[in-house]
Amino acid sequence: MLRILYSLPVFIAATVFGSNAVTAQQVGQDLYQIQCVACHGKEAEGNTMLNAPALAGQQAAYTARQLKNYKMGLRGIDERDNIGRQMAAFATALDDESRTLLAGYLSELPRKAPQPVAGDLNHGEKYYQAYCGSCHGPDAGGNEMLNSPDLRGLDASYLKRQYQNFLNGVRGAHADDKYGRQMALISSGLKDPDTVDAVIAYIISIQ
Repeated sequence: MLRILYSLPVFIAATVFGSNAVTAQQVGQDLYQIQCVACHGKEAEGNTMLNAPALAGQQAAYTARQLKNYKMGLRGIDERDNIGRQMAAFATALDDESRTLLAGYLSELPRKAPQPVAGDLNHGEKYYQAYCGSCHGPDAGGNEMLNSPDLRGLDASYLKRQYQNFLNGVRGAHADDKYGRQMALISSGLKDPDTVDAVIAYIISIQ
């Protein structure tokens, strides 16, 4: 059987052969319940009151990479990023195996559509396709080959906050954050707040 030993905040899973095997999905779920559920919700649907984004349905590789970025100091270290710094503290408890199991579990959860927001959808579509669609896809579903995350299921406040973080050098500034630096560069070409809001409204509208 698979014995799971919890020593908060550190999680250790030890595999012992037997008939009552615990699946990787179950281990990922246990990790989520210990480390994440209080902020991100029972079904990983997120909590806007806590500034915690939805995690359900996100690509496993992206989630694992961001958790590692937090732990390694590539994300969540800027003094302006209070929310990110809180997340970085939680990420330090996860090793490579735990990140993989947790991310795999989250990727299999069904995502929920976020609350719609008002905006000029025609204007948003135009700029989404011009600036975002080539990497994140026409339906905002992301592209794992390009290391571009799925944007579906994320609430408007989170999308706007992260875009502003990229734009203002709060995120994507570390030399080792290759994909974050790419996003920061792209964001520099789209700065108008009303247009950004329209793009976000469009992203949410197509889910």
